[in-house]
Amino acid sequence: MNALLNSLTENELSLVRETERARLAELDEDGLVELHTRVRRARDKYVKLYRRRAAARIEEVGGRGRAYPKNTRNRTKAEVFEDALARVSARLAAAARASARALRAERLAEARNARNTAPPAAPAAERTDGRVAQRLDRRPDHLGLPKRHASTRAVGARRQARHDSR
Repeated sequence: MNALLNSLTENELSLVRETERARLAELDEDGLVELHTRVRRARDKYVKLYRRRAAARIEEVGGRGRAYPKNTRNRTKAEVFEDALARVSARLAAAARASARALRAERLAEARNARNTAPPAAPAAERTDGRVAQRLDRRPDHLGLPKRHASTRAVGARRQARHDSR
């Protein structure tokens, strides 16, 4: 690992050092998001460089297998930043969960304090005077309705399948 870290520039090394566990514990969620962005950019840079140079070298040496031993510096830098990104992502996820729990607890406490403390109203009494509701139940009583609905849905599904297969 030290050999990998020795290949980094001073700025890159300081960025990797910021992802150590002790330093991550000092950061709040916004700081973690900013660090995550910086580390992701560095990782993306070296992954992109590695892929471009490896693709260009394939034609020179005649295959991916023979091109692999070359371009190791960009590959190892990408791996270093990938590990750093994983550490920051895990810490950021933990911080996000903690802040979500805190916000949820705060919201529930506010709702508890704001709720109505009056005694519940008595339930409405059912009608017993023999009157009938004004709205009629318009649902048909026959049993063939579910089959008809299923048939209609199947026709629509077949039509859609024909359309999608074009």
